[in-house]
Amino acid sequence: MAPQRNAVLPTALKTPAVQKLTNKRVILASASPRRKEILQTLGLAPEIVPSTFAEDLPISSFEDIHEYPVSTATQKAVEVYQRLLDDPPDLVIGADTVVFTHALPSTSIEMETGVRQELLEKPSSKEDNMRMLMDLNGSVCEVVTGVSLVYPILSAPGYEIKSIDERTLVFFGDNPDHLLKAYVDSEEGLDRAGGFAVQGRGNLLICKIDGDFYNVMGFPGASFFKLLEILVEEDEDFLAI
Repeated sequence: MAPQRNAVLPTALKTPAVQKLTNKRVILASASPRRKEILQTLGLAPEIVPSTFAEDLPISSFEDIHEYPVSTATQKAVEVYQRLLDDPPDLVIGADTVVFTHALPSTSIEMETGVRQELLEKPSSKEDNMRMLMDLNGSVCEVVTGVSLVYPILSAPGYEIKSIDERTLVFFGDNPDHLLKAYVDSEEGLDRAGGFAVQGRGNLLICKIDGDFYNVMGFPGASFFKLLEILVEEDEDFLAI
């Protein structure tokens, strides 16, 4: 007999979606300690099975750049789900968070001006981190997280995929150069997309956040649970296979 699994913590709110997850095998296809921490804070402790997907999709192939993190999240979740078919999970959660420069008021402006937001990867060096922060200083960036859920169904290919993207605007203060340099020298931003950590000392550079704070950390918990609630309401077979 397979061991009993339960990702639901005693602290979780007793909603229909959470009750549906009780005694289910839930996988987080990510090694991110921040995503794990956010889910635990909200009452879930999934198994951690990091995806081996290369995360090398060409962003130029996406007409809407917001589809980029969603596609990456989907690839991560599907890779892990297929790898675990010998002991199939009930739900795999994939996520990918990216940072874009200078969020535009609307896509129509992008179409009219030809301006395209730039994807900010993790800085390659302290010099690169400083360049990123100087570009963001006194400006705004957009943090987008794609979340994809993969779960079993009876029809081919044997699993269903449901995805969302969450967008949050991060406004940087007009910070003096010495503060930017001090932050870069701390090296906190070297392993973070965009070169800053909102939940750490990078918070000193930011004057306002418009949207989900957890999304900037790497996982939009509220939207994730809303998606679960929708699936529970609309699909009576969700997590019933």
